[in-house]
Amino acid sequence: MNRDTRTRAGIEQHWAASERGDIDTEHAIYARDAILDYPQSGERFRGRSRIQAQRGGHPAERHFTVLRICGAGDLWVSECIITYDGTPSYTVSIMEFADGLVTHETQYFADPFPAPAIRSPLAEPIPDHEKPARSPRP
Repeated sequence: MNRDTRTRAGIEQHWAASERGDIDTEHAIYARDAILDYPQSGERFRGRSRIQAQRGGHPAERHFTVLRICGAGDLWVSECIITYDGTPSYTVSIMEFADGLVTHETQYFADPFPAPAIRSPLAEPIPDHEKPARSPRP
């Protein structure tokens, strides 16, 4: 198995563990001194233990749907829908790797919004795309 195949499998395992609520497997992908940034709130979590603690203490019921994983080498991007207490939020996770572990992750969260009618002559629907309600911040 080549490096990119191993990395993709690790990311898939990470998201599957997130969905199951298996916090130990979910966080095994992170280096001990990894950094997680949430640019929209201005928060930085330094160290795997703090990353795990802040996620483990989240009060909402969470579900994870992976839409796409792209990347190669040391840079990988996951597009997901994370649903908090039934309300979806579109997310992008940018993971930087070294020695097979995430050293820096940046996550962006976006609320869904209705398409303006003025763009309808120019746009087509994304296949299999649900139109979720607005979401709360993580």
